[in-house]
Amino acid sequence: MKTTLLASLLLFSAPATLLAQTATKPKPKPAAPAATQPAAPNPAQVEARANALTDNMQKALALTPQQVEKVRQINLISVRGVESARQKYGRDVRKMAGVVDDIGQARLAMLKETLSPQQFDKYQRKREEKMGVPSSQGVQGNAAPGLPSRYEE
Repeated sequence: MKTTLLASLLLFSAPATLLAQTATKPKPKPAAPAATQPAAPNPAQVEARANALTDNMQKALALTPQQVEKVRQINLISVRGVESARQKYGRDVRKMAGVVDDIGQARLAMLKETLSPQQFDKYQRKREEKMGVPSSQGVQGNAAPGLPSRYEE
C-alpha cells in the first residue's frame, strides 16, 4: 500500500515539477558594458605618435623645414585614420586591415609627392627593411616549384 501511494504521489507531482522547470525563462544577458569598448583615441597620443614619426623621418631623410611640416600633416592624418579604424573596426580584423592598408597607400602617395626621389627611395628601402621585405639583391632560398635548382643536374 505504501508503494502504491508513493508511486501515485510521484506520478501526480512529476508533471508539476516538469512544468515548473520549463516555465521559467532564462534571463537575457545584459548588453556589453561600455568599459569593454575601446576608448576614443587620445588626441595628445595621436599627435605625439605623428610627431615621433616625423622626427625619425627628419633625421633619416634630412628633410627641409617645408618638408617637415608637410610630412607632419601627412603623418597626423594617417595616425588619426588608423586610430579611428581601430576604434570602428576593432572586432572585424579583415575590415580594419583593409582600411589601414588604404590609409598606408594614401600616405605613401602623399609622401612621394612631398619627398625628393632620392629621399623617397631611401624611405622605401628603410620601410622594406623594417617590414621584413627581402631585397632582390640577397634573395636566396628554394627554386620555384617545377624549376630545377642549381644543384640538380
